[in-house]
Amino acid sequence: MQKKGLGRGLGALIPGVDISRELPEAPALQVETERIVPSALQPRRSFDDGKIDELAASIREKGILQPLLVRRRGNGYELIAGERRLRAAMKAGLREVPVIIREAGDREALQLALVENLQREDLNPVEEASAYRRLQQEFGLSQEEIAEKVGKSRPAIANSVRLLLLPKEVQNEISSGRLPAGQARALLGLGREALILSAARQVIARGLSTRETERFVKRLTSGRRRRSPSVLDPNLLSLVERLQQSLGTKVRLVSKAGWDKGQIEIEYYSAADLDRIIEIMTNRGR
Repeated sequence: MQKKGLGRGLGALIPGVDISRELPEAPALQVETERIVPSALQPRRSFDDGKIDELAASIREKGILQPLLVRRRGNGYELIAGERRLRAAMKAGLREVPVIIREAGDREALQLALVENLQREDLNPVEEASAYRRLQQEFGLSQEEIAEKVGKSRPAIANSVRLLLLPKEVQNEISSGRLPAGQARALLGLGREALILSAARQVIARGLSTRETERFVKRLTSGRRRRSPSVLDPNLLSLVERLQQSLGTKVRLVSKAGWDKGQIEIEYYSAADLDRIIEIMTNRGR
């Protein structure tokens, strides 16, 4: 099945790139793996060892089907695109790999590296968002231009980039695959970093879907809106927010005798949710 997105190739995304230079008819040059160094411009930050092993097994059986893209650096070469293939080839025991040499400056090399990774759709959501932002900031492409050229909608690009507004700890959970991007985006509605972090842990622990996460966020924010600092003492307001963050659910104070007395109401939404809250409360201080 043909992958969607970026079907028009690098030339469609990067004005001025000659597509005939992307896929030259001349055979690739064989270069020793030890003469090739990774690029600091590489947008990919994480490599799945399991997938590298799978690719290495494929390379042992079929060889490298697509040459690496490199540029000259001193007596050797610097990767522009193909670090996964290089790592897998080295794991497979290959001493040489096929390469296409491209005379490219830093700007073009970065463009090519970004688009090659996006075209392969093998970046995690945070890496993909960072790639879009770099195309915006470093090459002046608007979200509309990126969307048109990569075959996605402008809202899809905008939603992707919004992930970078989340705290780094939450971004790390997305990159690791523990927190799906859809659930993570829903957490942006909480606004405050501490509340986002607490809610993210609850979403992961409870395995909430995107829809469930949206309802969870709505409950938290609606509970916050009903409490007015002008009515509730700031110290009590802070206490309620701490309880809400700690328990991962809506907490309400019911006043008696002008806040000197009252009740604490803690909401739960299922028997399992109640068990979770009780466990949090009874295990504190142990």
